[in-house]
Amino acid sequence: MQTFKNPFNSLSKREIEIVRLITEELSNNDIAERLEISKRTVETHRKNIFRKTKVKSVIGLVILAFKNKLVSA
Repeated sequence: MQTFKNPFNSLSKREIEIVRLITEELSNNDIAERLEISKRTVETHRKNIFRKTKVKSVIGLVILAFKNKLVSA
């Protein structure tokens, strides 16, 4: 039996927080305002999230988040 590693295990708490906000359809500007960080910092976190999870799009990230129960409907 093959076990699958949760791709979100390698993310920081801040990156997980940003994934959750992305699934709420918030823009980079909205996320930056909500977390009181710069838009550029959000962009860097997103880039790192995509690299660590090996997804290529926001849709892929959202699907992965639901499949791994990071967020629920």
